[in-house]
Amino acid sequence: MTEKDSQIESRDLNLWYGDAQALKNVSMNVPENKVTAVIGPSGCGKSTFIRCINRMNDLIKDCRITGELLFGGRNIYDRDADVVAIRKKIGMVFQKPNPFPMSIYDNIAYGPRVHGIRDKHELDNVVEMGLKSAALWDEVTGKLDVSALDLSGGQQQRLCIARTLAVKPDVILFDEPCSALDPISTAKIEDLIGELKRDYTIIIVTHNMQQAARVSDYTAFFLLGEMIELGKTKQIFENPEKKSTEDYITGRFG
Repeated sequence: MTEKDSQIESRDLNLWYGDAQALKNVSMNVPENKVTAVIGPSGCGKSTFIRCINRMNDLIKDCRITGELLFGGRNIYDRDADVVAIRKKIGMVFQKPNPFPMSIYDNIAYGPRVHGIRDKHELDNVVEMGLKSAALWDEVTGKLDVSALDLSGGQQQRLCIARTLAVKPDVILFDEPCSALDPISTAKIEDLIGELKRDYTIIIVTHNMQQAARVSDYTAFFLLGEMIELGKTKQIFENPEKKSTEDYITGRFG
């Protein structure tokens, strides 16, 4: 196997919202420059898990986490971990497009400006490269001063991907990025994910098992807060080891 070492690793990760345990001893590796899909029924812990990876759950009251989550070999939950730096390196694209109420240009330039880039020429290059990487440049060139809210839903989602890429992350988390999109926009996002994995490690939460089969190299099946099975996508879909995985994939529940 010529694949690089895992870039993200969880070790006995547990999470509670108040008294309710949402993750139970989740241990798994996420390989670098691959697409890992996380599947499972609603409420099984998929989104909770990926929100742990860039510490989004820090924002939730009464959330408690034990175990380790390693990024580049370091536990991101260490007391001295730099949360701002973690979120810069681990970007996230949400279920519904959430462009800022500002121009297309300013949406992409927002993150680089926050991180200290002020030079107009450098920002121009960052905006262009971000939009090109998100397969949106040809559709918006010449109208970068137009409000991002005027774009279609699919274009807005690709804009959010471009905004994520502009701060040069190592990892991109996708939390059901196509659930609000039409089939044509969904196909564009899926094609884009296939392109992006050359340069980024990608984790995608999806309810759509056909999508998981199309876009991912590895698949993890979650159930009731536990990671039941992780393997190459072909193996998980064609020859799963656990009966609960097979039952979910064949539609017996979920």
